Amino acid sequence: MKFFDRENEINKLREIKEISQQAAQFTVLTGRRRIGKTSLVMKAYENETILYFFVTRSTESVLCEEFVEELTSKLQIPILGKVERFADIFDYVMEMAKTRPLTLMIDEFQDFNRVNSAIFSQIQKIWDKKKGDAKINLIVCGSVYSMMTKLFRDKKEPLYGRQTEFMKIEPFAPSVVKEILAYYYPEYSKEDLLALYTYTGGVAKYVELLIDAGATTAAKMLERIVAKNSYFIYEGKNMLIEEFGRDYGRYFDILKLIATGHNTRGDIEGILHAEVGGYMTRLENDYGLIAKNKPMFQKSANKNIVYAVNDLFLQFWFRFIYKYTYFIEANAYKKLAEIVERDYETYSGKVLERYFKEVMKESEQYTHIDSWWDRKGENEIDIIAADDLAKKVTFYEVKRQRDELDMKLLKDKVQRFMESTGVYGKYEVGVEGLCMEDM
Repeated sequence: MKFFDRENEINKLREIKEISQQAAQFTVLTGRRRIGKTSLVMKAYENETILYFFVTRSTESVLCEEFVEELTSKLQIPILGKVERFADIFDYVMEMAKTRPLTLMIDEFQDFNRVNSAIFSQIQKIWDKKKGDAKINLIVCGSVYSMMTKLFRDKKEPLYGRQTEFMKIEPFAPSVVKEILAYYYPEYSKEDLLALYTYTGGVAKYVELLIDAGATTAAKMLERIVAKNSYFIYEGKNMLIEEFGRDYGRYFDILKLIATGHNTRGDIEGILHAEVGGYMTRLENDYGLIAKNKPMFQKSANKNIVYAVNDLFLQFWFRFIYKYTYFIEANAYKKLAEIVERDYETYSGKVLERYFKEVMKESEQYTHIDSWWDRKGENEIDIIAADDLAKKVTFYEVKRQRDELDMKLLKDKVQRFMESTGVYGKYEVGVEGLCMEDM
């Protein structure tokens, strides 16, 4: 698949490169696995020499041997002697950057912790000592979000505050997912588009895997995903076990329950018969995997709270793959596909709401985009988009098909919303319906 989007990120990286000609730059590039961080950097600097160090879980001496080879081949310098400490290589690069501009990318940076945790302190000391004279464009990438955040935003860590930029790469926006599908399959249907968004959440690697396999229709996507030896079957586990470590079982249980509709803390604790407050706090704040949502314009921050899985692929994975692991163990892939097909219409209807919310965010026309529900769960408004500056608010009902929309019922819900939130007369009010035709 060819490279799509990321114009803003590419421009930012090129701007950083220019600044590094005068002042050393230390950029932290993070984001979930498979999001395309490495491809982004390579695209931004595709016509330039980049020193690329990939941190594997080898010994420090083996890594140094690989890095020395990269240095000698890219910079055409004499072969260095035996080097066994990364600190010596980093010091050498910083010293060279005093006389020639250099771009150094260190990929899977967090894995230095497994190689030799002292490396972070060594980098800090060398950086602080030599950055003043170095024309260095240092970019460190990491896929373990919690670790990368800790390394640079925890005051106890040696690299705290050393970064000059902290860039988090997000999944493709709906417009980009649409552009990709249209490029490779101009005859796509709205169902195909919704399926691609539902299954991948806009994550570059997953989109690429489906597109490259020719899975451009909803049916072909499902066939590709739910198949023996499919990349997607074990992806959730492969992606998260390193984040969670030995405690992954409890985190997986919580994510599965949220993905299957048990979205309040009380509900989750009732099912698991355990207190999960600490786990949920870490899932939200440290790992960024769940979001705590409350009804729009609700004043209390601690009432009527529901949780959602932020990542659409992981939501799908926990809802259908992890939940039915025993199907996979029994080699019942066709039965698993039947389960997805059986529940897909309802499931994708909720994803459609997320799709339109992201479209609205992309438009940059609103100051608030959220949902509303009452305490009893009897009334719910799918999307509320407000512009506080223009004092306008639009209420949306979202359905897969146009004939399923009920504007009278939505107006009744809006009336209840107005009564419960006390926003009468403060906004110009609009009421609209959205369906797949509007994608």
